[in-house]
Amino acid sequence: MRRMGFFFFLTDCNAANKIFKPTLRSLYVMKIKEIHFFICLMLLASSAFAQRDNEELIRWTEAKRLNWSDYKGKPDPNSDAAASTSTYLVIDYNISQNTMTYKIQSMFSRTRSWGLHKTDYILSHEQGHFDIAEIFARKLHKKMSEYKFDKRTYQKSLSKIYDDVVEEKTEMQNDYDRETRHSINKEKQAQWLKKIEKLLEEYEDYADY
Repeated sequence: MRRMGFFFFLTDCNAANKIFKPTLRSLYVMKIKEIHFFICLMLLASSAFAQRDNEELIRWTEAKRLNWSDYKGKPDPNSDAAASTSTYLVIDYNISQNTMTYKIQSMFSRTRSWGLHKTDYILSHEQGHFDIAEIFARKLHKKMSEYKFDKRTYQKSLSKIYDDVVEEKTEMQNDYDRETRHSINKEKQAQWLKKIEKLLEEYEDYADY
């Protein structure tokens, strides 16, 4: 009997950059909406995402850097954000004859992402969010590669692995925006970009997911 499973986590970072206004603290509070879905036995999961990939999703690759033409969504008129970046962390797994295979994807959504103040500096900060998503795709691959399959407990175990990675990812995304003040603190922004680059190198062995 073949079983398939599917997890995906969507993060909207409204924006990671805020429009600067000389008022009090509240303008720089990041608004993050997170939707966490666990769907079992989705036989069409892979094909569905393959179709969407051509239309609106960009897979993370070292060669592909985001540009403003990738941001197809409409700015939220109720938001004071300068841009909004949405990323997906997806794992699609297959169980057959007590053997598990899986595929991980780190993707950017064109239609859910938008830019209002389109500067190179803000775009660099947004790229940082996508790169953080890639770091945790690699971390997820590392944990999955270390997992010892047990048909009695695999659903619970895989859910915990995924949830733990997502929780850590969310925490890092929040730290990134808080410490850089959504890119306003240029010194911290530069430090964070170096940190992100270092972490990508640290998990380079797990980039082959």
